[in-house]
Amino acid sequence: MDAAPKKPLLDVLTVGEPLALFVAQQPGDLADVGSFQRFAAGAELNVATGLARLGVRVAYLSKVGEDAFGRFVRRTLDTEGIDARYLLNDAQHGTGFMLKGRTEDGSDPAIEYHRRGSAASHMGLADWRNLHADGVFPARHLHLTGITPALSTTMRDLVFELARQARAAGVSVSFDPNLRPRLWPSQAAMVDCLNALAAQAGGTVLPGLAEGRLLTGLQHPQDIADFYLRQGASQVLVKLGAQGAFFADAQGRSATLPAPVVTQVVDTVGAGDGFAVGVISALLEGLDLAAACARGNAIGARVVQFPGDADGLPTRAQLMNTNFQDLPHG
Repeated sequence: MDAAPKKPLLDVLTVGEPLALFVAQQPGDLADVGSFQRFAAGAELNVATGLARLGVRVAYLSKVGEDAFGRFVRRTLDTEGIDARYLLNDAQHGTGFMLKGRTEDGSDPAIEYHRRGSAASHMGLADWRNLHADGVFPARHLHLTGITPALSTTMRDLVFELARQARAAGVSVSFDPNLRPRLWPSQAAMVDCLNALAAQAGGTVLPGLAEGRLLTGLQHPQDIADFYLRQGASQVLVKLGAQGAFFADAQGRSATLPAPVVTQVVDTVGAGDGFAVGVISALLEGLDLAAACARGNAIGARVVQFPGDADGLPTRAQLMNTNFQDLPHG
């Protein structure tokens, strides 16, 4: 009997924890909110969604419970065109969820996570080996965040092994620290683990300015970039929020690119994921780092104008209809 044909090589593989997200429909204490709108969320899922909308072949590695939230996540992947070949079901553990408040002044909303012991946190190396027996890395690019290794020791081992395998295979890697201090036993443990993961991954490192300062102890974007370049990164983009982003590479090129002006900020959550979508998609298309940074800035600016984490992520048509050179800058 002939072997089953292999699926084509993916553009991107990412790994993380999917969550059902409930966004408050009115401002105020979450305890007083009577109605919520449901979305699928999780930093890595946001990135996968944004890439899929741009026509990138992206797969999501995770586990969900055999519950309503898990079915909702799986249907979301199908709707968005995300490859679910690596999304497993777990009959013993549930799918996590989160509540997000609503603000009227553009400030960060209140967030509550309900994810401890989730199905995704029980994923580990054995799952990956069972899914991926042929040993050939299945994608041209691997995207990682600092959230995933905080979920459990098994997820931490998996993420480090994926970074090792990707680098050994010559696959490009991006790493967004995406700090979640409440998931770690201590700040020192978080800093040590994520800097070690950045060194293991190499490739493209995407810290926010506050994240970079905490992780490196340095203040200036250039110094933060130099820290990761010395650790083996090929390029670093430091997100500066409304001021845009600073980028630098191992060849000594660097610059700060301002962000488009946003007149009304609705929700800042997910802006960093939008930035990652812009950078990764542009680099996969062969654009240079400056163009990748500009696209990241533009998509991040679009995301903050929408209430859901992924609502503002553009389709390919929306991206092509945006002239990034003509956007207003501060």
